[in-house]
Amino acid sequence: MTLEDVGLHSDQLFFMSKTTSNGTPRITYATVYQCNNFSMCLFFLPPRAVIPLHDHPGMTVFTKILFGSMHIKSYDWIDPIHESTHSGLAKVVMDSVFTAPSKSSILYPNAGGNIHCFTAITSCVFLDVLGPPFLDGRDCSYYKEHPSSSSSSSSSPSSADGNEVNEDNHNCWLEEIDVPKDLFRGVEYLGPKIIDA
Repeated sequence: MTLEDVGLHSDQLFFMSKTTSNGTPRITYATVYQCNNFSMCLFFLPPRAVIPLHDHPGMTVFTKILFGSMHIKSYDWIDPIHESTHSGLAKVVMDSVFTAPSKSSILYPNAGGNIHCFTAITSCVFLDVLGPPFLDGRDCSYYKEHPSSSSSSSSSPSSADGNEVNEDNHNCWLEEIDVPKDLFRGVEYLGPKIIDA
């Protein structure tokens, strides 16, 4: 999948990097499609924009970076019981920079880095396919990192598909925090429509 598949082009004004920024960069999103089983959303991040550490409870998520570069850091709970308490010890699954074009990644309810944060290095766009969608009170929880005293600073760099991948084996205590205010702004999706069969 490419930018053109969702009606976007890299020369659009949105993708022009800005050298100055007033306040926190605003993240926008557009819902491409939604039904009872899954949803598809585009997220637009200007340079230095951050989607804070958050989870997708009970969801499987496919992510594809369509444009730009961003840093992804993700965790899994060491003890899955912490999913209900929303705090506990977690292990780093990924701490890497990804640049489009890259392969799709997948995370599961209990594995693959379900708790993660994104930091835009350049202007970037990514597509999320989430199943089930954010319906019926299923919301993200947000977290703050507290380094564990037992953390190890060792890392094992490797390479996959041209992207640098650094998998650290250290742990971190995650504490649930309030949902950040005014983090996202919804915009209308103007690309090709998905038609139900």
